[in-house]
Amino acid sequence: MELICIRFIRNRQLYNLRAYSQSRHWDFSTSLCPHKACSLKNRALAPACFQAGRGSPSPLCEQLWTAVPTDQQRRPVCHAYLNHPPVTKGRLFSVGVSYQKGLLHHNPAAHGVHNFHTSGPLRALPIPLIWLVLKPLQKLVAIVLGRSIRKWWVALPANRQQLLREAVWRRRWHLAAGGAALLVALSVLLFTHLDESPVTGRTRLLVFTRDNFMELANVTSEGYMEEYKDSFIPLEDPMHKVVETLVKHLAQRNQDIEEVARIPWSVHVVDSPTINAFALPNGKVFIFTGMLEAVADVHQLTFILGHEMAHALIGHSAEQASLSHVVDLLSLLFLTAIWAVCPQDSLAALGHWVQGKLVKFMFNRPFSRKLEAEADQVGLLLAAKACADVRAGPVFWQQMEISNQLTGDPTGPEWLSTHPSHRNRGNKLDRLVPEALKLRASCDCPALPGTDPRVVFSESVKLLLESVKSKGQEGAHKGPGAPAALARGGTQPAGALGALPSLTQALVSKQAEQPPHRKPQEDPKTP
Repeated sequence: MELICIRFIRNRQLYNLRAYSQSRHWDFSTSLCPHKACSLKNRALAPACFQAGRGSPSPLCEQLWTAVPTDQQRRPVCHAYLNHPPVTKGRLFSVGVSYQKGLLHHNPAAHGVHNFHTSGPLRALPIPLIWLVLKPLQKLVAIVLGRSIRKWWVALPANRQQLLREAVWRRRWHLAAGGAALLVALSVLLFTHLDESPVTGRTRLLVFTRDNFMELANVTSEGYMEEYKDSFIPLEDPMHKVVETLVKHLAQRNQDIEEVARIPWSVHVVDSPTINAFALPNGKVFIFTGMLEAVADVHQLTFILGHEMAHALIGHSAEQASLSHVVDLLSLLFLTAIWAVCPQDSLAALGHWVQGKLVKFMFNRPFSRKLEAEADQVGLLLAAKACADVRAGPVFWQQMEISNQLTGDPTGPEWLSTHPSHRNRGNKLDRLVPEALKLRASCDCPALPGTDPRVVFSESVKLLLESVKSKGQEGAHKGPGAPAALARGGTQPAGALGALPSLTQALVSKQAEQPPHRKPQEDPKTP
């Protein structure tokens, strides 16, 4: 029992009598028994002695108080026995309590309690982090095992090889039954780890628990905080205030989702031209100033933040790590077989490389694109409930596509990327806009203006192309070098890209003068 107490104290769960009284299995009273006759040797007097005190007996714990004279003062000593769980009922322990500091105290001479000191609790590494560290070691073990099997088989005489082949053939049904049992066990393991995705209700595989990934998220966030500690913009900066306000607004308008209400959201803005943003499972949102410059308005920024928050609340990182873990375990069998069957190390290394590429492009990359598309869908719904103009979501990806074309940034095929192409993302979001608009209307949001951002952007692109075309024709009259510069993606496309926001703003200001189409008998409210 003393070992249990020591374990509780080392875990910093119990420090004083008040902590004991708030514990799950313990109920202590601070009443002091006036009878000196009560002692641990005479347990029969325990209930009567406790009744004589100022308290009442607890249903979970019987308590005795003995007065020990020390320097004309009485130091109460609590004698109690644990009533839960049942296997420990009746086992007594004693600890002394110091009223001056509220800490555990003892007197070895008077009470027979041994000295001990506590140490800080050790922090265990998160399971996903351990898996990430051991992942390369698993591949190395598979390679060594497969190569050892091949060397062992080659070193066997021909007659021994024939005997082993015959023995395997005789026991083929036993081996088949063992393989089938292994597949059944693996299937049961996978089915017992199926979970339902929040918001979308999609069935998914989760090998790691949310608590395990929260621990990993805390470690990861500490690393990011250390990495960007010199790049964070001040909290009083207007950009930081805008992002923080939008994140709070998104969280407040989506409190009906349990995961959104449970996560403590916080914002960190990094001063960097990188166009990127991400959110960790523990609610820390990191966004770069390059992303703030890439969005055209607050509605696009709301959609981007909703997309990143969707990753966190759905738990895409845990889901992706779970699938990767299962695929890696299965690939270890194939990796061992490759190194065991291939007659040379060079062929085995080639097979190893091919197997890694197949796993990447057939499982990891398609699944990552699937999660990104789901985050776009959920982020659009979160933005709709936050009363944002969801029509601005597809426009953002159209802007990114035009930006890549004008700046000449190379874009490979979609099947090589972890994210869908900008065009596909914009087209899919365009199909989801009607549903998001219905959801927005059901959330008592103000009516949207009659100007559709998608139409405004389309007209802006037309004006931009006409401007580039006219400048190209003027350059053709001046000399043959100007069209070549345009064809190579020189300074003119960059200038045209810089003119795109001004053209868009001009069209928006021109069309915004039109009165918005409001629904009848609807009071506009500020989102």
